[in-house]
Amino acid sequence: MIISAHCLVKNEENFIWYTVMSVIDYVDNISVWDIGSTDKTVLIIKKIQKKYPNKILFKQYNSVSGVGYFQARQKMLEETTADWVLVLDGDEVWWEDSIKNLVETINKKGKEIETIVIRTVNLVGDIYHYQEASAARYEIAGRKGHINLRAFSTKIPGFHVGGNYPGEGYFDDKGRPIQNRDPKKNCFLDTSYFHLTHLKRSDVLDEVIGRKGKFKYEIGISFPLDFYFPEVFFRSKPSFVPPPWRKLEGAEYFRAAFETPLKKLKRIL
Repeated sequence: MIISAHCLVKNEENFIWYTVMSVIDYVDNISVWDIGSTDKTVLIIKKIQKKYPNKILFKQYNSVSGVGYFQARQKMLEETTADWVLVLDGDEVWWEDSIKNLVETINKKGKEIETIVIRTVNLVGDIYHYQEASAARYEIAGRKGHINLRAFSTKIPGFHVGGNYPGEGYFDDKGRPIQNRDPKKNCFLDTSYFHLTHLKRSDVLDEVIGRKGKFKYEIGISFPLDFYFPEVFFRSKPSFVPPPWRKLEGAEYFRAAFETPLKKLKRIL
């Protein structure tokens, strides 16, 4: 099975290096399309491309918003010749065992299944804390939790992208979400990846989607002292790639301490 990762990015300088490097040795190629970054995202991607010239398919696409997001994703699909696509956002970092598990599942069952949904570890506040299960809002094919559709077969009839950011999705020729086509062909994989969407992904404000606004001022649950972070965080990297070990402190911590009880109360109600 040929597996291509699709990565659509804008102002992801804090984590894009770790995202791409965490999966690049396990997929056949990664299509990385930048849609108007003004931070170091493009510099970082080009650095990776020099190291992996045959694996990184880089394109500087037009700056987009709203409907333009799904149009860009659709064009990525149209240019894809792979058997399977891994959806890879610029704020997702994988453990080696997790990406190996995903790839092995596709190679073994790729002709029998159509979609793969996996768990996410949603970080909040900083890299040392994660979000409680009660905060999960996603519901996919009858399951609810910190989960996400992350891989699909390109053989699905009429598969295409629809909807506006951040609610875009993948559909078949009858307009059904691809994960709802056939329960027997939707695989829930017992693995997970780091989802850093609630952390600061760049110091540059994306005025279109309010990227800084996605940062949650919240104190999450502490990882145990012996927690096993994704291996890519400990590998060598260029000096201009920000380290991931930023802590929530100062004014941000006090704001989070004030807002956290309110957020938990809101979830209960």
